[in-house]
Amino acid sequence: MRSPPAAAELSPMAVHGVAQTRAAVLGLGAYAPPKVLTNDDLARLVDTSDEWITTRTGIKRRHVAGPDQATSDLAVIAAQQALDAAAVRAQDLDLILVGTATPDMLFPATACLLQERLGAPQAGAFDLLAACSSFVYGLISAGQMLTSGLARTALVVGAETLSRLVDWKDRTTCVLIGDGAGAAVLGASDTGRGIYAGMVGADGSAGNVLKVPAGGSRMPMTREAIDRKLHRGYMDGQAVFKLAVRTVPGLIRETVARAGWTMEHVDLIVPHQANLRIIEAMASQLHLPMEKFVVNIQEYGNTSAASVPLALFEAVQGGRIHDDDRIVLAAFGGGFTYAACALVWGK
Repeated sequence: MRSPPAAAELSPMAVHGVAQTRAAVLGLGAYAPPKVLTNDDLARLVDTSDEWITTRTGIKRRHVAGPDQATSDLAVIAAQQALDAAAVRAQDLDLILVGTATPDMLFPATACLLQERLGAPQAGAFDLLAACSSFVYGLISAGQMLTSGLARTALVVGAETLSRLVDWKDRTTCVLIGDGAGAAVLGASDTGRGIYAGMVGADGSAGNVLKVPAGGSRMPMTREAIDRKLHRGYMDGQAVFKLAVRTVPGLIRETVARAGWTMEHVDLIVPHQANLRIIEAMASQLHLPMEKFVVNIQEYGNTSAASVPLALFEAVQGGRIHDDDRIVLAAFGGGFTYAACALVWGK
């Protein structure tokens, strides 16, 4: 375990002798529903096979929410685990932010439902929708509120039940999707650990490559829309691949530079788990070995906003991340959205 990084090596940690406040991760939590759907299971539903799915995506199995499980049910388990790990009481939270594309309902926000279930009456609560980028967007947003003094402790959750939106007869999407939740408790820290840089971006001109057409004000949920399966997710997989590979490596480089680091400083990258081929292409562009990337897509599939926190949780639990490690989180999703966050691990 190395000592905390020197100020000159990263970015200024003190101004006029006063330590700079950063938003640090105090505790993590994660949850995946117990029901597991393997590739062989899917082969009985659509024209596919374990070999076909594994070769093209890297996915072997995914977790699927039960009929009585909504997004908030997954979120509350991950959130409570994160609070316990952080030794923070729910009633002491100042902010709850839930990143999700599959809220329990249009309103109230899933974050408000979570606030009530956790018993956090003092916390402001809102949802953030940036598709698969939502957790990283949320981490950056909550971190800014902490460093500005608007909040002292925050709970950021990425949770999805995308299985509700999948057409289980469409093998281009159903083989990819899984359900799950991940959570992080953030707190202000002056130890030199915490978030050093964050970047968010979007390309609205690519909004059509990944979308759920029906259910909003443009196309309300009608019998006709349901019959046409417009309430199901649509994805142009090749377009998403090209967008991700063209955008995210440069985003990671720029975020690392804004943190005051070089790529050699980075100990581990936790990317969105959309497709193993995308992660491999990113590693190639960044000239980094795959050992520098956290990959758990084989166990969970693409869990959208839950993807990065689930992978981060497993990396910490598996001993791959230690105090003072330099970590980069990176995600991309429908919108087309993208975000990256560079942080020094520890409280």
